[in-house]
Amino acid sequence: MSDNILEVKDLKMYFHTRDGVVKAVNGVSYDLKKNQTLGIVGESGSGKSVTAMTIMRLIQMPPGHIEGGEVLYNGQSILDLSEDEMRKIRGNKIAMIFQDPMTSLNPVYRVGRQLAEPLMIHKGMKKKEALARAVELLRLVGIPHPEERVKDYPHQFSGGMRQRVMIAMALACDPDILIADEPTTALDVTIQAQIIELMQDVQQRTGNAIIMITHDLGVVADMADNVLVMYAGKPVEYGTTEEVFKKPSHPYTWGLMGSLPRADMTEKEPLMPIHGMPPSLVDLPSGCSFHPRCPYAKDICRTEVPSTHVIEGMHTATCHFAGESGFTREVMEKEVGQSE
Repeated sequence: MSDNILEVKDLKMYFHTRDGVVKAVNGVSYDLKKNQTLGIVGESGSGKSVTAMTIMRLIQMPPGHIEGGEVLYNGQSILDLSEDEMRKIRGNKIAMIFQDPMTSLNPVYRVGRQLAEPLMIHKGMKKKEALARAVELLRLVGIPHPEERVKDYPHQFSGGMRQRVMIAMALACDPDILIADEPTTALDVTIQAQIIELMQDVQQRTGNAIIMITHDLGVVADMADNVLVMYAGKPVEYGTTEEVFKKPSHPYTWGLMGSLPRADMTEKEPLMPIHGMPPSLVDLPSGCSFHPRCPYAKDICRTEVPSTHVIEGMHTATCHFAGESGFTREVMEKEVGQSE
C-alpha cells in the first residue's frame, strides 16, 4: 500500500470559453506524504492555483471541465465523490489558505463565528465549545488578546493578522493536508517570516502535509522538501529542493532563479529577468511552450513537444536537452554570448 497521502496523476483542467479552450492545467502529476512540504512555483497564470482549486473541487463546472487524470486522497478518488461526500473532506481533511484574506473572510460576520462554523459542521461541536476552540486557534497563530479579538470583524485586523486568521481557520479541524496559496504575497518581509515559521511549527506539532503555492523561490528554499515548477499549465521540472536548487535543469527554472536577488550579488551583477510574457493558454505555441522566451531555443524546440527526462533520483525536467552533458546555464550563456 502506498504511503502517499495525496497522489495527483496527469491532471487536466480545461475551461471552455467563447474564445476557445483554456488549458489551465495540462498534465500535472506529483505525490505528497505526511509531514512533507511541496512547493509549487511559477509565474502568474502558470496553473498553480487552478491545480489547488481542482483538488478542492472548487472550480465551477461549466465552464471548467476535468479532461483527464486522477486525484487520490489516501487512495480514494476525490474526483469521483459526490458534492455531499466532498464537503466532508473539504475544510476538514484538506484545507486551504486562500490568497487574499480580505475577500476570503466574510466582512459582516465576527471572526469568532467564522472560525467556529467549520468546527460545528465537521466536528459536531456546540456553539459555546466551538467559540472556545476559536479562541485557542487565535492564540495558536499568535494573535494577542484572543478572547477580545474573537469578537472583532475582519476589517478590524491588519493584513498580517487577517492572514493569521485564515491560517487558524484552515487549521481548525486538524487537516491532513494544508494548501497555502500565496500566503505571504501581500505581507511585509517581517510578517512573511513569521507566517512561514508559524506554518512550520504547526506542521511539526500536527504532522500535516503542506502544499505551498508561490512565486517566491526564497520561500520554497526555506520550507519545501520537494519542488514542482510549472509553466503554461504544465510541469517543467520536479525534484527535491536540493536537487532542483543545486542542479536546475530547465531554462525556465534558470530564469526564475536568475530573477531572484542573492545576498552575494555585486552592484555590477544585474538581475536576469525572463523576457516576454507567458503565452495564451487558448493558443499555446507549437513545440515547447517556453521556446518563444527561451534564449537557448533551437529548431526542435519550435516544432516538437519535449519529453520528460530523468536527471537523477526523482529529479525530472521536460526539455529536449535536459540531462545532456554540458547543458547548464553557465555553458549555454557562454554559447549565446559567443554567437552574438
